Amino acid sequence: MGQSWRKVQYKAKENDEDTAALIGELEPVVGGLGFSLVELNLFRRKGTAQVRLVVAKPLTDSNNASGIGTDELSRIHRAVLPRLEFCLEGRDLYVEVSSPGIDRLIKEGAEFRHYIGKPVKYWLVGGDNWNHGILRGLDEEKITLETAEGIKEMKYETIVKAKLGTAEGSSAGRGR
Repeated sequence: MGQSWRKVQYKAKENDEDTAALIGELEPVVGGLGFSLVELNLFRRKGTAQVRLVVAKPLTDSNNASGIGTDELSRIHRAVLPRLEFCLEGRDLYVEVSSPGIDRLIKEGAEFRHYIGKPVKYWLVGGDNWNHGILRGLDEEKITLETAEGIKEMKYETIVKAKLGTAEGSSAGRGR
């Protein structure tokens, strides 16, 4: 697995300029509603466009652990739809807005920023089991986790894969 995925803000498939442009158009809309855009996928086929958005609550939200409800997802959908209709003019449009989900695979290093304060599971190079911790911070080189053994810093290159975890697993230090 390459190292570059850990450094990029968003991954546009095959350097798709349309996807990058949509990210630029939709981030302010989603951010204005108090959420952050985690992922955007654009699929085009014969005059139709399908846009899938994954959104998360902001890091400062005190109710962050409760997730995103259908009312909030609907509100985001209603807000982004006019912008998408303008940007993808002349195409039949299908838009899907979802939350990251409880077991989301973290696809790139920059995505960790959406999950500060949340439990994560991670697999280290040479490891034989999932490790658990609460994500406490990150920078360009590493993430900082609170584990059962204390505060640990993990460089991105030592993490094989990571996903959102559960509070139960994070307090155990290691787990299922």
